[in-house]
Amino acid sequence: MDPRSRLQAAAAVARHLQPLLGDGRVAGYWACDGELPLHALMPLLAPERYALPVTQSGRRMHFAPWQTGDALRTNRYGIPEPDTQTVWSPEQLDVVILPLVAFNRRGDRLGMGGGYYDRAFAFLHDRARGQKPLLVGAAYAFQEVPDLSSEPWDVPLDHIVTEQELIHATRPAEPAR
Repeated sequence: MDPRSRLQAAAAVARHLQPLLGDGRVAGYWACDGELPLHALMPLLAPERYALPVTQSGRRMHFAPWQTGDALRTNRYGIPEPDTQTVWSPEQLDVVILPLVAFNRRGDRLGMGGGYYDRAFAFLHDRARGQKPLLVGAAYAFQEVPDLSSEPWDVPLDHIVTEQELIHATRPAEPAR
């Protein structure tokens, strides 16, 4: 997509996300390689509420508060992340906006393959849908696919936001055990 289209998509995504943001902590991501940028979200949040992922040893991920102008460092993947010792655990977040490569309306997502988000939010496998943190995939509408296979360790999304709409992921009911 050309830069102007990406900026327009970012503004639309911020508008669609507003109903989910509330007053809690929101984690986003630093857009790379054509991912949908989240910069239009920043003016909607108080600075102390926004965080970016920080990768740590052992392939673990936490989140660090960040606002425009704060120091950044480049991680081993070449992605900027906050240069701070202050981190929030995944359990301390209210809304998490995740990048993705592809998604379906059931809430399945194809990421970049590192498994960081699935490991960080594995604790959500034992919770009822809709409890916090809410997981929201951010994507362009053209990234939607009719079906994706999922693995037992994949953590499904609660919502997907595109430049066109906010999608409430629908999963079939689990069979009784």
